[in-house]
Amino acid sequence: MRVPPTVQLVLFGGGGDLAHRKLVPALYDLHREGHLPAEVDVVGVDMAEMDDGGFASFACDAATSLGRFFPKDAANQDWDAFEERLAYVQGDVTQAETFERLRERLDALAPDGEAPHRVFYLSVAPFLVEPIVRGLTEAHLLDDIVRSRIVIEKPFGHDLESARALDRTLTETIDESQVYRIDHYLGKETVQNMLAFRFANVLFEPIWDARYVDHVQITVAETVGVEHRGGYYEGAGALRDMVQNHLLQLLCLVAMEPPVAFQADEVRNKKVDVLRAVRPIAPDRVHEVAVRGQYGSGFLGGAEVPAYRAEPNVDPHSTTETYAALKLEVDNWRWHGVPFYLRTGKRMPRRVSEVSVQFRPVPHRAFPAGADEAWQPNRLVIRIQPDEGIVLRFQAKRPGPSMLLHPVAMRFDYDDAFETPPEAYETLLLDAIRGDATLFMRADQVETAWEVVQPVLDAWAESPPAEFPNYASGTWGPAAADRMLAHDGRSWFEPLPPDPTPAGMAPEAAIEARPASVAQEG
Repeated sequence: MRVPPTVQLVLFGGGGDLAHRKLVPALYDLHREGHLPAEVDVVGVDMAEMDDGGFASFACDAATSLGRFFPKDAANQDWDAFEERLAYVQGDVTQAETFERLRERLDALAPDGEAPHRVFYLSVAPFLVEPIVRGLTEAHLLDDIVRSRIVIEKPFGHDLESARALDRTLTETIDESQVYRIDHYLGKETVQNMLAFRFANVLFEPIWDARYVDHVQITVAETVGVEHRGGYYEGAGALRDMVQNHLLQLLCLVAMEPPVAFQADEVRNKKVDVLRAVRPIAPDRVHEVAVRGQYGSGFLGGAEVPAYRAEPNVDPHSTTETYAALKLEVDNWRWHGVPFYLRTGKRMPRRVSEVSVQFRPVPHRAFPAGADEAWQPNRLVIRIQPDEGIVLRFQAKRPGPSMLLHPVAMRFDYDDAFETPPEAYETLLLDAIRGDATLFMRADQVETAWEVVQPVLDAWAESPPAEFPNYASGTWGPAAADRMLAHDGRSWFEPLPPDPTPAGMAPEAAIEARPASVAQEG
C-alpha cells in the first residue's frame, strides 16, 4: 500500500514514556529515511503543560537519545524539517472541550481542499481508551471510515470478559476496520521473517507437520525484573503480560496454514484458525499443563539482585507470577499430537526470544555400531532477539577413516546478511499510516487468545501459590516447569549463547559444544 499524501498523526499520551522511548524516535527515523509523506503533522495530546515548542524539545530529546538517526547539531536540516511538523494540544481526554480544540487544530493544519488521513494513536492507560474513542466520535473525527483510524496499545482487556466489553465499546461507535490493535512483537523484522521463511521456500513446508515434527518450544526470556513497572505488573503477571499476546502470536506464525494471498484479512484469518484449534484446557488439568513461578533474590552478571517481592510498588506478600509455562496442543490435521511448549520469565540468565522446532528421529539408523553415539534429532532454531538468525542442526560424518556421525549447524545471521533493521514501531507506525492491518490484531483474534488462557487464569486465581518465590534470579525458572516436560520424556532447550563458537572450534560444530544436558535434550 502507498503512503497517503497528507497525514495527521495524533499521539494521545504524547508527553509520556512510550512516546519518548519508542514513538517519536520511530517517527523521526521514518522521516530521515523518506518514508513519511511531505505533508505530515504529528500532534501530541497530553495533560502535561507544554506548547508546540515544549513538545518539540521533548521530541528532540527523544530522537537524539533513542533514535537510529538523530540531529548532530542545532542546524541539522533533517531535524528542522521534522520539527516544523510538530504540534501540541494540552488537555484532559475525559473532557469534551479537549476534542473540540483538537479538531480545530487539525482543521487549521490541514492543507486547503485536501481531506487528510488521520491516525489516532492511543498510548494511554486502558481505562482512557473508552473516553478517547467517544470523544473522537462526538467531535466527528472518526466519521471517515477510510481516512481515519485508531491504534490501541495492549493490554486489550484484563481477561476474556473485559476484552469483550472493550470490543463492544469500540464497535458501538466505530467500524472494526478502523481499529488497529498493536502488538509491537509483530513489527520485529525477525518475526515477520518467519512468514518469509515458511512460505517463500519450498524446503520445509512439506515436513512442517505432525509426521515430521516432534514438538515446538517457544521461549521469551528477560534478564530484567519489573523495574519501574511494579504497580502495573502486580495487576498483570507473566501470563497476561506476555503469553496471551506475544507468545501466542509466535505460536500462530509457526502453526498457521499458508495464506492464499498476503492480505490483511487472509493472514489474520489463518492466525485465528490456529487459536480456535488450540485444545481447551480443562479446569482439572491446569496443574498438568501450566506452571507459574516468581523470582527470588539471586545473581545476574555477577551482581546480586532482589526478589520480586522486594521490588518497588510490589506487595511484599505478592502472588503475582513472573514466570509462566504452558503446554498447548493444536487439534487440527497438520498438528494433532504435536505439543507446543511456551515459557516466559523475568530474571532469566539471558535475554532471548526464540522458536525451536524439534524434528522426529529418522525411522532407521543404517550405520555401524557406535557410529551414531553423538546423534541428535534435527532441530531448527529461529532466533528473534538478540543475534537474530536461523540455525539448522543436522548430522555429518566426522573426518577420519571411520563412519562417525556428529551434529553440525548451518547458520544464517541477520546482521551479516542485511543492514540494521528498522525498529518494530517504525514498521507498525508506517503500516498504520498506510492503512495496512496485516500486522495488527482483529477483535476475534484477541478474544480467542483470551479464551486459550482464561482457564489458567481462573484456576490460578482460585488457588494462590504457597511456594512463591520458587526460582532464584539468574536461573531458568521453577523445577515444576522441568517436570512438566520430563513427564513427556522431553526437556527444555537451553537457548543458544550469543557467541556459540568456542576457541579453536569450527562454527558449524559449535551448536553442540555445550554441556551434557544439551546432548540429552532430544
